[in-house]
Formats: sequence, C-alpha cells, structure tokens
Amino acid sequence: MNENVPLGQMTTMGTGGAARYFAEVASIDEVQDALRLATDEDLPFAVIGLGSNLLVADEGFPGVVVRLVGELANVSVGGHVLRAGGGASLAVCLHRARAAELGGFEFACAIPGTVGGGVWMNAGAYGGEMVNVLDRALVVDALAAEWRDSVQLGLEYRRSNLTHGKVVVKAEIRLSPTGGDDIRAVIAEMQSQRKAAQPTNRRTFGSVFKNPLPELGAGQAVEAVGLRGHTHGGAQISPKHANFIENMGDAATEDALELIRLARSRVYEQYGLLLETEVQFLGPRSGQGGSWPPDDILG
Repeated sequence: MNENVPLGQMTTMGTGGAARYFAEVASIDEVQDALRLATDEDLPFAVIGLGSNLLVADEGFPGVVVRLVGELANVSVGGHVLRAGGGASLAVCLHRARAAELGGFEFACAIPGTVGGGVWMNAGAYGGEMVNVLDRALVVDALAAEWRDSVQLGLEYRRSNLTHGKVVVKAEIRLSPTGGDDIRAVIAEMQSQRKAAQPTNRRTFGSVFKNPLPELGAGQAVEAVGLRGHTHGGAQISPKHANFIENMGDAATEDALELIRLARSRVYEQYGLLLETEVQFLGPRSGQGGSWPPDDILG
C-alpha cells in the first residue's frame, strides 16, 4: 500500500490531488485486505478504473483507493458469455466480443471505462446499457463475496444500489451470435456519431449530468441557458457539446465544480429542473470544509 499517491493523472480530466493510500490489487484477498485497512482506520474507500466519470478534489482523497489489475482485469469468452474482471476495460471486452462474433455490446465503444465502473453506474450509450446484457456480477466487501444479478444490483438509469465498500470484481455478460461485419458496422456508426457530437479530442470526465427528461438532453438544457463555451479558470463548458466540461490545460477540479454549479442554477431558474450529476466525486472539498461533494452541486 503506497501513501500520498497523486490521482489527477489517473483521471481523464487530469485534475485533483493525492490519495492517502493507493494500491493495485490483483485478487479478491487483496481487495478485502484493502477494505479491512479502510475499516480498521475508519477511512473512506474507493475504486478507480480508467479515471473517466470521476472528479478528484484538489485537496485529494483522505482514504484508500484501489485499482483492479491482474486476474481482476482479465477477459475471456465461453459460449455466448463474456467473463471479465472488474478492472477490464470495456474497450477490451468489446474487442473480444467482436472477435467471437458476439453482438449486443457495441454500445460500449462510446464508454471509456471499466466493467466494474460500468456495472456500478449501469453505463450506457446509444440505446444500450449494462442492465441489458449483464447476467451477474461478483460483489466483494471486507467479509464476503456474493454474485448478484441486475435486479439485486438495483440497476436503473446511470445508477445501482452499490455503495463505497462494495467492489465489483467480476462480471458475466451474455451476448448474442452476430456476424463480425454487422458488429463492425454498428461500431463504426456509433463512433462516427460520437466523434461528430462530442469533444473526443479534449480532456473531459465524460457526461456531466444525467438527462433530465426523455425529450430534453442535459446538454440541450445547458446550451439553452447560454452556457455553451462558458469558462471558469482553466475549465470550459464544451463548445461542441454542453454536457461536457473540458480541461483547457491548467484546470483545477474547483473550476469544473464552479461550472457545474452555474449550469445547475441557470437550468433550475429557467426550467425548474434540477440537473443530477452523473460524474462521481472523491475527496473533501478543497478550502470549504464540510462534506464532499458539496450539497449545492448535487441532484
């Protein structure tokens, strides 16, 4: 277990401070050892995957952070089931599924995260989401390991019933036989749409807010209140898609938080809609005291 490890460069946004403790864990036993350390020292616990959908406080995270590696990041295919460790990237899983001519996972091409994070948030894009393909996931806490299906996980739109201290270490994903050319065509179309609509060549943490209504996207709402391209410090609400915040080179997490607060306030004033954040937060809020994340940016 290493101490005072910087987390900023482990995130896609590239901001934030250090974790008090950090370790790469390659087995269930190692995960549980880390969980017990957090329990014994009364520290918060978190898992970091590829660092997307994540903002780390500028002050850092005063707890235990782990990354799943080794056997907990392996991917294999047997029959129509793809078996993956929680630390496996969704991109690798999609590649294995395509090679095995198994379809239904193409939506993952638009999600730069891991299997564990995908289950945790019921990740989805372009009409697909984890709940549609997940058979079950192995969830570990400090004392036990338990397989849970999607109902037991409480998978809903961009959420599950999992809490910090519950770690998705493995998942089984059931797919359907599909021709390789058909899979490639769907992926190509999704990637083309994503590149055209999103700032894929900028440092972001992914979508800021969940869509408030089926007929109203979060980006549309933020753009409608005049904030597309708005900046604070080194961060900018993306000129390409207003539900993304870009790091223009020297952003701090606090810059992104100011933009989140402003967008929520403006949308609430104009539409009476309280935007709910999709991004996850780690750490006590820098310079403000109190809890993290601050109440005034949460839905």
